[in-house]
Amino acid sequence: MNQRTYVGLDVHARSILGCAIDQRTGEVLRQRLPGNNAGVVDWVKGLGPPVRVVYEAGPTGYGLCRALEAAGFTCVVAAPSKLQRPPGDRVKTDARDAEHLARLNLLDQFTPVTVPGTHREAARDLVRAREDVRADLMRARHRLSKLLLRHGIVYSGGRTWTNAHYAWLHRQCFEDPVLEATYDSCLETVELTLARRDGLDDRIRVLAESEPYADVVHALMCLRGISVLTAFGLTVEVGDWNRFTGKTIGAYLGLVPSEHSSGTTRSQGAITKTGNTHARRLLVEAAWHHRRRYQPSRDMQSRWDLADETSRVRGHQGNHRLHRQWEKFEARRKRRVIANVAVARELAGWCWSLAAPVQQEHPWPDE
Repeated sequence: MNQRTYVGLDVHARSILGCAIDQRTGEVLRQRLPGNNAGVVDWVKGLGPPVRVVYEAGPTGYGLCRALEAAGFTCVVAAPSKLQRPPGDRVKTDARDAEHLARLNLLDQFTPVTVPGTHREAARDLVRAREDVRADLMRARHRLSKLLLRHGIVYSGGRTWTNAHYAWLHRQCFEDPVLEATYDSCLETVELTLARRDGLDDRIRVLAESEPYADVVHALMCLRGISVLTAFGLTVEVGDWNRFTGKTIGAYLGLVPSEHSSGTTRSQGAITKTGNTHARRLLVEAAWHHRRRYQPSRDMQSRWDLADETSRVRGHQGNHRLHRQWEKFEARRKRRVIANVAVARELAGWCWSLAAPVQQEHPWPDE
């Protein structure tokens, strides 16, 4: 609370509306700015120093924050879902949003988000691009299989999307030239999307073995269900593991139950699903692997060889514990989808216990 001027910015792609409150004089200044970083920096330079700037996290990214910090100003990116707003406030404009942010800035009543380094942000975009391609591949495969199904053609040679299945797909032909062109287009889309996915997988594997990610990735891979792609995805999505504890990591990922309690009544519901959606999906998928009986495979042992001794022992303990949790849920006849989310919440804690010590010993230079 030692700044003189507190600034709130309502940021859009083509325009930015700024509101500044001078703590000494109480003066409120409003200014509509062009949607570029240089214009905002010049306007902030004309305010009474020292200045602290706040704007909401959104699709415009963190470029404005980095530009203001490079110019010597304090800039904080606020979490939109955590901003306090009066329940009776039914009028929403850019000017009111900017002033609201400025007043929250003055009162220090906002929750900041962690601004990633430029290298980690690029790595995170790569992981999310791979996730988008994965969804595109699933849709392309569905379109192809349903096209064949509509014409009474069903594959019965075993597992689908194997080499044998692709060879069978290439043998299909149709008398109608229009249908033949449609089928060729669908099959080509599947193969091109598969090539895109494989290319991204190769790039991620190379990046995961480089600094500063390799140590954390190898530690996370000591747990079942977490291969190099999942480990690297969790690494770049969470970033600094040491800002959490074993209890708070589950809340950050939205894996804790929602609650509505009043007086002596306590009511818990479904998980909150707040926080990082991408990391939560990776953990939920990885938790299914712990349902099977735990027996370290050759692949698991080869992954242990890449990690340090402490991570190997910790990972072995976690694998035993998570499988026992599955057995307890199965004995209680718990619905498996609900049980899996509970295991995923505990899996998040085990990931933290592996990644945080390694990252503390080898901190990232750009965080």
